[in-house]
Amino acid sequence: MSNAQFETYGPTPAHGPWAYGGFDPYSAQTLTYGVPHPYAPRTDSYETGYDSHESHGAHDTHGAYEDTYRPAYEMSEEAHPPVVRPRSGRRAAHRRRARAAERGDGTMRRLVPQALVVAFLAGGTSAFVAKDKAVELNVDGKERSLHTFADDVTELLTDEGVEVGAHDMVAPPRDADLAHGDEVAVRYGRPVRLTLDGQRREVWTTAHTVEEALTQLGVRAEGAYLSVSRSRRIGRQGLTLDVRTERTVTVMADGRARTIRTNAATVGEVVEQAGITLRGQDSTSVPLESFPRDGQTVTVLRITGRKEIRDEAIPFAVERVDDPSVFKGTEVVERAGQAGLRRLTYSLRTVNGVRQKPRRLRSEVVREPQTQIVKVGTKPLPTSVSGAGQLNWEGLAACESGGRADAVDSSGTYGGLYQFDTHTWQRLGGKGRPQDAPAEEQTMRAKKLYVRQGASPWPHCGGRLHR
Repeated sequence: MSNAQFETYGPTPAHGPWAYGGFDPYSAQTLTYGVPHPYAPRTDSYETGYDSHESHGAHDTHGAYEDTYRPAYEMSEEAHPPVVRPRSGRRAAHRRRARAAERGDGTMRRLVPQALVVAFLAGGTSAFVAKDKAVELNVDGKERSLHTFADDVTELLTDEGVEVGAHDMVAPPRDADLAHGDEVAVRYGRPVRLTLDGQRREVWTTAHTVEEALTQLGVRAEGAYLSVSRSRRIGRQGLTLDVRTERTVTVMADGRARTIRTNAATVGEVVEQAGITLRGQDSTSVPLESFPRDGQTVTVLRITGRKEIRDEAIPFAVERVDDPSVFKGTEVVERAGQAGLRRLTYSLRTVNGVRQKPRRLRSEVVREPQTQIVKVGTKPLPTSVSGAGQLNWEGLAACESGGRADAVDSSGTYGGLYQFDTHTWQRLGGKGRPQDAPAEEQTMRAKKLYVRQGASPWPHCGGRLHR
């Protein structure tokens, strides 16, 4: 039987009005959780102002009941005429307190366990709700809103299957704690094979377009040459980009300086942009194919020139061969040497009006030299003048002076048949000058000189003595 009842008091002839402690089992209506039926009339005397057990007509006979579940507004005043009586004092008050205590104890016994369960569920639900976070996730420009129980950014990315590498950007940092309402952005890195002003390198960027990448890399793009459009999107695979920034280059030509702003790739292009024409052998101070640097000065060289051919002698070699048939000190040329010939080609240039040092272009041998062969005497010298008598003194005199005893060379130093100098002549015992002495004396003193030194005093004609 429920602890919450709707109670009705009235005359109970069979059992007496208080046989059940004031509770009439025949007229009680039991409602779930002590809530009365919405249409049941309330007849508690402490609530209506009169005692229901004083009222007759609530039951006609034992076991016959009215429909107490009818709405109160359907019950006529004739069926239930109001009875107004004063409250019965301490006895009625005692009854009311007993019924209130009974209802209060039952309600408490029923509500305490329910309250504990509700409190437990409420606490778990609060913790559950506190862990749930609404965040915004932007992965490479694709945004979505989601709920997550992740504690930090790394856990969120792992839960969502977002893989990031060393070149990718995550904001806030991966180890940052995650809170409700946070925004997490992931930008994937893209490789860019960049050639910047001739220098090649590979860089990484999280930009989506070429223009964003240039800004991120700090490249001055104003006036620059780009190999692809600025609005070109950069895919995950990256791209190849050639950038030539605008530079200031000065070109000096024909006595005049021209300064231009350019993004040219070569010095030749810069010269052409400056309105300068190169002709013939004209050149520049730096190679035309080199990359022009910012602040560089390029000088145009106006060149005129011609070629010149020169012949040059090639000296011959001398080969000496010992000959035992020739007295020591005597050398005989068996085969005369012949010099060779080399032909050289030179470039004679004038640069900006200044003549330059000749530059040899090529060399070719026209004639090879012929080696000279010389016989060197190893035979012992004669011990007396008489031993030198068998030599060809006439041939020596003919070679040295043409066979004239009074011959004098053009310098006046040497004279006579054998072209003695005065000092040597007097050392051999001669008097005065050799060209003034008789031919016989000159021959005798020549033999004496030969005995002392061999044919060495006559290096050119000494070989005639042995012919």
